[in-house]
Amino acid sequence: MDTAFLTLSPFQQALVTAYFVLWSAFAALGLRRLWMIWLYRRGRRREIDVTRTERLPHVTVQLPVYNEVYVIRRLIRSVAALDYPRELLEIQVLDDSNDGTVEAAREEVERLRAEGIDIVHIQRPDRVGYKAGALEYGMKRAKGELLLIFDADFIPRPNLLKEITPYFGDDNVGMVQVRWDHLNPDYSLLSRIQSISLDGHFIIEHEARSKNNHFFNFNGTAGMWRKCCIEAAGGWQHDTLTEDLDLSYRAQLAGWRFVYLLDVTCPSELPVDMNAFKNQQFRWVKGSVQVAKKVLPLIWKADLPLRKKIESSVHLTHNMTYLLVLLLSLFVYPAVLIRFASGWFTSAPVELVFFSLATISVLIFYGVAMSGAQRGWRKQARYFPAVMSVAIGLSVNNSRAILEGLLGKETPFHRTPKYDIRGKEGTITGKLYRGLPSGTSLIELALSAYFAVILVFTLRHGLFGAVPFVLLFLFGYLYVGVLSLGWTRSRVRAAQP
Repeated sequence: MDTAFLTLSPFQQALVTAYFVLWSAFAALGLRRLWMIWLYRRGRRREIDVTRTERLPHVTVQLPVYNEVYVIRRLIRSVAALDYPRELLEIQVLDDSNDGTVEAAREEVERLRAEGIDIVHIQRPDRVGYKAGALEYGMKRAKGELLLIFDADFIPRPNLLKEITPYFGDDNVGMVQVRWDHLNPDYSLLSRIQSISLDGHFIIEHEARSKNNHFFNFNGTAGMWRKCCIEAAGGWQHDTLTEDLDLSYRAQLAGWRFVYLLDVTCPSELPVDMNAFKNQQFRWVKGSVQVAKKVLPLIWKADLPLRKKIESSVHLTHNMTYLLVLLLSLFVYPAVLIRFASGWFTSAPVELVFFSLATISVLIFYGVAMSGAQRGWRKQARYFPAVMSVAIGLSVNNSRAILEGLLGKETPFHRTPKYDIRGKEGTITGKLYRGLPSGTSLIELALSAYFAVILVFTLRHGLFGAVPFVLLFLFGYLYVGVLSLGWTRSRVRAAQP
């Protein structure tokens, strides 16, 4: 053990130890990313082993919407254009809206009904259960044996149904998920970051899990369920903010098989309002913590291989990483000061190894994902540092979500507003909906100032190896904090929860 470390006070030793424990955790997560890439590459060589059928079953398309005046017509028209026999297709517009969306949806439904399309406009007496409640309400009235679900920001391609339904020839298949594509990835830096991050999830993680017999989840939209699978798994439940993740694990624990179609895509609109994006992230992170608390005991009691139990546990708790990032942000400067004052920098090579595993693995991960998406990874690579940086910037918002999930604090379901933005066209200026302010902007800006101080310290003392690391944190907190305040000032009115 380094003698300089022994000269530190117990508090200083504890702080420096915690700092290195955090870095070792990020290094371990880096190794896991590389393992997921290996699983992905192995899975790509495997065919989907299910019995397919040419029979066309009766399908109900469910459209759960709430205050989506800018995209509701686009959504309904795209679903009505699905290439499928009319006598086998029902469309449910599950409309919980309380604004102009209601009238717009009603007009579209009446027009399509006059054309002979089986479409209904359903309004519940209340919003109990939010999206999960709407889906459960619609399922009880659905004619179809299969249920295809789309959120309001999606535009399904006409041939989608015929690409999905053959996989239900296997009676054990309970759900088929397709890959999300993006309508507006090049609209802004924020949308570019989201598209890269989502491609990593849908191209590598989903493919790796599905092709290697691990649990994976329905993503809330652009997926089809067998109705009896939902019923057998206990139905849609609204005790978490991620009803899709919850039902996915309950269904797979009940023995149902899920299929993921990497090469079948459905485009959607990415959020372009930072506060809307933070609201979405908050809901996903808090919901995953709630589901982990609910489902992990069932997973470890189930008769499953140990590897599947471990991977499911990591999957459900992976968002805890945001809390570790926030802790590292707070510990880094005191740890550096202590080590600098004591002359104890002999651990720098170890620190470099940890940092390299944590960061280089991210670059490789998204490089492979971009290659799989055929988006040209060399062109996208310049955005990879920003992807890491903004994930850091979200750590305050998402750590709050983690703590609320752990403590059992209940919050309403805040949907993500959409604006009919495609490509680089469109604006949110003057629009009715905006994301609700997260309440963390000032903390994010304070942390950016904190890392500006660290940057000055590292430059003044010649610690140039630490500069890239500091810049990642500085930019992430500054970017997230400034955009949050900017959208808040221009907000017309907050989106309804």
